[in-house]
Amino acid sequence: MPRRFHDAEELLPPATFTKRALAIIYDGLISIAVLLVATWVYTMIAGWIIGWEHYEQMAESGQLSGDPGLTFVLFLVLYLFFAYFWTRIGQTLGMQVWRIRIENLDGTSVTWTQALLRYGTAAAVIFITMLAGYYVGPVTLLLTIPAIIALFLPINGLSVTDRTSNSVVVQVPREAKKKKL
Repeated sequence: MPRRFHDAEELLPPATFTKRALAIIYDGLISIAVLLVATWVYTMIAGWIIGWEHYEQMAESGQLSGDPGLTFVLFLVLYLFFAYFWTRIGQTLGMQVWRIRIENLDGTSVTWTQALLRYGTAAAVIFITMLAGYYVGPVTLLLTIPAIIALFLPINGLSVTDRTSNSVVVQVPREAKKKKL
């Protein structure tokens, strides 16, 4: 059941690009730690299943570079990380720091499907622009930065990921300080 953050009639202002960007940087650093742990767990499991000597030989010969199993696991772990926070409280750790939240237009939490659409859209745009930059050259790689920025830049309050997931990123008001009795 979706969580209600505020009344449907109450409209919160859309989050600014600066707050979105700062939250993305903050969450990016946390994501690196999450991916490192996931990679370590994957490596331990793969080494145990395959056998450590054979796994070490595969690593030394370069057979493990571009491992599709690891790529899938990392993609899945990162989706689960973001979707968990988005569907439960509407905020990742970086979003909590910058007081922004993902929610539906009626003030309820997004669904796992909406989180998948949001995550998939961002991943697809970033992957396509990076791939284009890689194949065309390093100068074009610099041109991918505006494409990635455009992904999160809100136009009329909604970014590309907001539009595909039918949700919005809003600024969370400061809570009123409680008076001590």
